[in-house]
Amino acid sequence: MTTVFVVDDEKEMVDLVQIGLKKRGFVVVPFSNGTDALAALHEKDVDVVVTDLNMKGMSGLELCQQVVAARNDVPVLVLTAFGSFETAVGAIRAGAYDFVTKPVEIEALAIAIRRAAEHRSLRGEVKRLREVVANTRGRGELIGASPAMQSVYQTIDQVSATDATVLITGESGTGKEVVAREIHNRSKRKNGPFIAINCAAVPEQLLESELFGHAKGAFTDAKTSRQGLFQQASSGTLFLDEIGEMALALQPKLLRSLQERKVRPVGSESEVSIDVRLVCATNRELEEMVEAKAFREDLYYRINVIHTPLPPLRARGGDVLLLAQHWLRHYAAVFDKKVVGLTAAAAERMMAYDWPGNVRELGNCLERAVALAHFEEIQVEDLPEKIRSQQPRRSNTLSGSDVPELLTLEEVERRHVIRVLEACHGNRTDAAKILGLDRKTLYRKLLRWGVGDE
Repeated sequence: MTTVFVVDDEKEMVDLVQIGLKKRGFVVVPFSNGTDALAALHEKDVDVVVTDLNMKGMSGLELCQQVVAARNDVPVLVLTAFGSFETAVGAIRAGAYDFVTKPVEIEALAIAIRRAAEHRSLRGEVKRLREVVANTRGRGELIGASPAMQSVYQTIDQVSATDATVLITGESGTGKEVVAREIHNRSKRKNGPFIAINCAAVPEQLLESELFGHAKGAFTDAKTSRQGLFQQASSGTLFLDEIGEMALALQPKLLRSLQERKVRPVGSESEVSIDVRLVCATNRELEEMVEAKAFREDLYYRINVIHTPLPPLRARGGDVLLLAQHWLRHYAAVFDKKVVGLTAAAAERMMAYDWPGNVRELGNCLERAVALAHFEEIQVEDLPEKIRSQQPRRSNTLSGSDVPELLTLEEVERRHVIRVLEACHGNRTDAAKILGLDRKTLYRKLLRWGVGDE
């Protein structure tokens, strides 16, 4: 529940606002002057401060300035009977998040408070994720704390200890090669080469020579013998990206090489032994291709020893902001620009977007945003138009109202925490690690939401 400090030297006004906000589910702490409110600010957890502009002693603008100085994470809403442009400018300059004119309409005030509370929560999340990214270690270029990525990490840890062939599947841009490199870097072959080739990028006539090599005189331009990628990757890992694009005619040759652990260079009469671990990737449904006779069934089972599916970015929740912060730091260094974070509004738009191009599209977005940025934080205006135009996701309408309401970040957080807890089979220690929370903090949240018996 959102806790609100209401500050006004008119008792009738405080009582009116307090009653109206309590009916709408807010926790209201009333104050008759700014001095007492400021003192309580250091002792109580508060989400939003609502203050009258004209008060005896400390004015609303003075209180606003001191709240911003002491707790710049707490947004301030200023109530004023004037509503003039000058008043609005004065309030914003003092650091107010927004202002509401008198006579106060409680529903309008409640909406403004919810927006301010959501803004605060999102700013806090951005800050937390920035710290998480700064402290991320041990996963190479892989960034993510979502349950979906925890499953990927677990698979990587398991397969890295073996030489089994791995098939990585997922939409374009999900980071299949990054995962392949991480498997290699954590394996006993880490000191050997990691060789990658995109099967879709090489013409069919050349792919056989690229993979298996060729003998001198094998074809017109073969003036010397050349080792193929299987030999070049000796003692290491060969990564075949977009394996689903490999021509049917070449597939039995690949299958024989995997089964016999030997390759026959094009134009050669002898075979060469190979010592290589194979990792393949595709964004296509190979099982459907097998049924359609577009991919050999025997090769499919030979490369699909360990299947590692990668989740699309839209299914990874808060990882969007984790990755955004990672890319932001990277491109800030590349462009030598002092850009350190995202505004809450920009983060909100990014969370609302579906990212059909996945991590690759997100990286492109942040490269553009950092290049165009004029401030230390990425603004909504720095994002591509298709992301700027995204509206926050909405929940069902409130009972008794036809006006749709934004799903609060508190509710988003509650649902996400419960989902992670379920994925961890109720293990709160594991859930806290995945969520990036201290265990006691998680326990307090669960208590507040009435989850469990702690």
